[in-house]
Amino acid sequence: MNKEEKGNSISVISLSKYTAPVIVENNHDNIVEYGSDNNYFQYLIDRFVGSTTNNSIIRGVSNMVYGKGLDALDSARKPQQYAMMKSLLQPKDLKRVISDRKKLGMGALQITYKGSKVDSISHFPMETLRAGICNDEGVVDTWYYHPNWVERKRQDKLTAFPIFGSTKGKKTEIYIIQSYSSGFKYYPPCDYVGALPYAFLEEEIADYLINDTINGFSGTKVVNFNNGIPDVQKQREIKRDINNKLTGARGEKVIVAFNNDAESATTVTDLPLDNAPEHYQYLSDECRNKLITGHSITSPLLIGVREAGGGLGSNADEIKNSSLFFDNIVIKPLQVEFIDAFNEILAVNDISLKLYFKTIQPLEFVDTDGLDAETKEEETGIKMAKEQQDFDDDEMLDSLRGETMDDDDLELVDIREVKDDNESIEEWAKRLIKETKLSKFASFIKSAPNGESSLDKSFYKIRYTYQERYKSDKSRRFCRTMMSRTGKGVVYRKEDVDKASFQGVNKEFGHKGQNYSLFRFKGGVNCGHFFQEQLYRVKSKTEKYISRGEDVDKIPSTYTPKGKQYSDAKKAPKDMPNNGHHPNYGK
Repeated sequence: MNKEEKGNSISVISLSKYTAPVIVENNHDNIVEYGSDNNYFQYLIDRFVGSTTNNSIIRGVSNMVYGKGLDALDSARKPQQYAMMKSLLQPKDLKRVISDRKKLGMGALQITYKGSKVDSISHFPMETLRAGICNDEGVVDTWYYHPNWVERKRQDKLTAFPIFGSTKGKKTEIYIIQSYSSGFKYYPPCDYVGALPYAFLEEEIADYLINDTINGFSGTKVVNFNNGIPDVQKQREIKRDINNKLTGARGEKVIVAFNNDAESATTVTDLPLDNAPEHYQYLSDECRNKLITGHSITSPLLIGVREAGGGLGSNADEIKNSSLFFDNIVIKPLQVEFIDAFNEILAVNDISLKLYFKTIQPLEFVDTDGLDAETKEEETGIKMAKEQQDFDDDEMLDSLRGETMDDDDLELVDIREVKDDNESIEEWAKRLIKETKLSKFASFIKSAPNGESSLDKSFYKIRYTYQERYKSDKSRRFCRTMMSRTGKGVVYRKEDVDKASFQGVNKEFGHKGQNYSLFRFKGGVNCGHFFQEQLYRVKSKTEKYISRGEDVDKIPSTYTPKGKQYSDAKKAPKDMPNNGHHPNYGK
């Protein structure tokens, strides 16, 4: 027999092994390929689908990040902005981009515009995108889309998307959510990259055990044919016939062979594995443990794995402590990453909210002792009662900031309550303030300084201050804030108060939650506060004296503030009919 006839023909199929992705700049298409076949995202998806432990952890973490959805601490105070945010960030898109970010290390949002404002924010499948080559500043300014990069043909046209904020609303843009990783300017690795080989190994173990079951637990065997080596085509035919005969649920258990003599008989040799059950149990445990470590899972109990001999009662504290620790080191950093991205996008529409994800942690796991109302809401997801909302003073009254009259050229001359029978502001000023000759030329100087009120003149200013007539330990937050500002010397123009009323400041205490006049009804029903009127003279243009000028009678009556709003300004709602309730209250 020749050398070939004396030899053996053995086919060995080697297991695939994990390799780090190859990242290549393709100058022809101006894209950066990801993976040796430009399909590394699919490799990560396959590890998600094939590995039981990896699948469970990724789904669990994604669900914990999303929790019960996105909310805002200041939703009650900024209802319009909150409604706009809710309409732009839909739950399904949030869930998908969170899943992509955890699974693939990156997530993408498509931003469309209407005019200069964001019109929609939607999830974009990250696996269909490839980075463009960095520009001269080292920044990826374009991402390219193709539905299937593996089957892409050379002539296929790619769709280019500019990055967010680069076109000022002129084109549809892409926002990429990713973490920074030094040395990876295009595609940062997923946070469990070190555990990927064990995800792959877990898949291989599962495949082997499935095949073992399908083959009737017959073990691995080598079938030898001892009557010569046929050509390759014949080998394949024989191999296929044997596999069809002996494998699968219906494989035949008896082999009938016809041989010329005993020396040329077909032989079947077992390849035994000692302690097979223990060996595969070890590999399975090792894969699970490495994946738990790779995903920074603080306790196996978080994914439903109980250590041997541990009862539920004895593990209750471990579950709670591990859950809180995991929430702080893994979940919240991811949530902050998403919230920062959403804030950047929403800012285009002038939406500024204190966003947070409502937790799915059991309430008994959250220690709220010593926390303020805002932090309690953020930790538990339970909205604060309106009366208990502990907003920052300036944020609560953005529309009513006021000012302090600390101009060296201004001097407080007099203070009075707002009454119907008051002399006109012009008379008040003329009686107490004397214009100098220099001020007569003021009408020739065109000036429009900030903070001017329609009630002001060139030589005086009119402002209002919030005062307390009836002290109460149950004063509302609005009134406490306003009185705190009064103590700091803050005063308001009439226009400031009207604007805040129009924008709905403190409207939760209005009739059926509607806007109301703060100038008239202050902090709402039963409020014990009122507005005082203050007269300031411009020292460089006036002198202070107590006498009536001869031209008082010539002052037009239109300069006198009239109407119920002025007469009510001096009244505390507590002194009004029905304690300031709306006429239709109770009807």
